[in-house]
Amino acid sequence: MSALHSVERGLIIAAGCMILLAGALIVIRIWRGPSMLDRAVALDVVAALIIAGIGAKSALDMDPFYFPVMLVLAFLGFTGSVGIARFIAVRDRPPRRGDGKDVTR
Repeated sequence: MSALHSVERGLIIAAGCMILLAGALIVIRIWRGPSMLDRAVALDVVAALIIAGIGAKSALDMDPFYFPVMLVLAFLGFTGSVGIARFIAVRDRPPRRGDGKDVTR
């Protein structure tokens, strides 16, 4: 095993440790998030961290098998984020009066 291979392996392991640390911090954000939007953004970050973790494992094993899995997870994370954003947008819409105009505060 060459020195370059050892450095590469060490950097990939360090990236995996940072991904795990970020995962622990994002769980705290999901738990404490003051609003639903904070929790939705945190869940989107969780999807990105899962993809990054799979990418680090793929790089460590030097196996391209996981690339389509990462692509599908990215698509699911995106569609989930859009769905949550639409749900929050409908829920947080200002109330309307009987004539169809928004109620001002």
